[in-house]
Amino acid sequence: MVRIAAVILVVAGITGCAGIEEFTGNEPIIDTQGVDLASLEQDKLDCQAYADQVQVGRQTAVAAGTGAVLGGVIGGVFGNSSTAKRGASAGAASGAVQGAGGGLRDRQQVIRNCLLGRGYRVLN
Repeated sequence: MVRIAAVILVVAGITGCAGIEEFTGNEPIIDTQGVDLASLEQDKLDCQAYADQVQVGRQTAVAAGTGAVLGGVIGGVFGNSSTAKRGASAGAASGAVQGAGGGLRDRQQVIRNCLLGRGYRVLN
């Protein structure tokens, strides 16, 4: 159980502290023809502030917990208590990665939608 908590804390800490571009390297590409670059930079900051409202750490923790339960149940059904513990650990790790990935995709989508809403042509 300590291992599961450690996995959740590490992944949640990484995703909670990293900005979307820093973590994924996937900043929106904007067609800058006819665009005031100073306004674009300010709008990116504003959109990033909206994206910061996505609770990546919470999504990570919930998915890790769900994965731990499912992994533990499957391990218990097909093995013994040792198998259940290993299944719970594997499920927590897998769930944490999936939860973090989903949260980061949500953040990217918020930024993209925000920039589109402000009239930019987002190319990716």
